[in-house]
Amino acid sequence: MNHFMTYFFLGISLSAPIGSINAAQLERGARHGFTHAWLIGLGAMCADLIYMLLIYFGLAHFLTTPFLKTFLWFFGSFVLLYTGIETLQSLKVTNSNKDRIHPAHSSSFRTGFLMALMNPLNILFWLGIYGSILADSMQQFGMSNILLNSAGIFAGILLWDILMAGFASSIHRFGSPKLLPYISAVSGLSLIGFGLYFGYQAVCLLAV
Repeated sequence: MNHFMTYFFLGISLSAPIGSINAAQLERGARHGFTHAWLIGLGAMCADLIYMLLIYFGLAHFLTTPFLKTFLWFFGSFVLLYTGIETLQSLKVTNSNKDRIHPAHSSSFRTGFLMALMNPLNILFWLGIYGSILADSMQQFGMSNILLNSAGIFAGILLWDILMAGFASSIHRFGSPKLLPYISAVSGLSLIGFGLYFGYQAVCLLAV
């Protein structure tokens, strides 16, 4: 149980820094409520699970090939820029009927999934943090402890997603509608900033 709680808090601490997923959750939750914000986090967790399984089954080398890294930087840049621009476009509507028309739940899930799946920084996290946890647990405790440690990390990530979704939805319920344009602006600009950074990294890889 001590090991589980250690990795549980590790999952929370790794999720807490503000990044593209948290920014998207905040904007979507403030505009459309808890479920949409949580589904973005859930989609991101499913992408995390894919990377965890690839590393677990020894396919980590595939994730670090120059072609795949360049593709992920480029496609990740596209996803983030598209999402950021779409977020900024919502600023045109203030009292809008658009805020009353909720996007499909599958759209929120897909947004979180693609943003995490096409994020090379996410891959570096799983290779660096989870890869070392996997090696250490295998050496010291065996297979059963690996599953327990992995469950602890995911439980921490899940709790943070719920907390973020709850915070965003509280803005949706109790915040002033005048806050929405500011939240959308900050979220959209941060997503575009991440997208430009991803594009820059892709160009640097091509130039090598």
